[in-house]
Amino acid sequence: MLNSLTRMKLKFLSNHPKFAFFVKNIFSRKIEAGTIIEITVKRPGENPITSNMKVTESDIELFENVKDIIKK
Repeated sequence: MLNSLTRMKLKFLSNHPKFAFFVKNIFSRKIEAGTIIEITVKRPGENPITSNMKVTESDIELFENVKDIIKK
């Protein structure tokens, strides 16, 4: 029987296949220090909000852990 986290992941993948492919593509290679990650959120009827970050050496372990979670 699937646990609830697995069910939620499968539902998300089913609902958002393009985004899931995008994330899988990004994490198919190591995220290196100096990489810039930018995200924009646009809520209905509002202006977009954008922020970015430059990955540092101290961020690398977190991204490797995220990569492991995505693979499961």
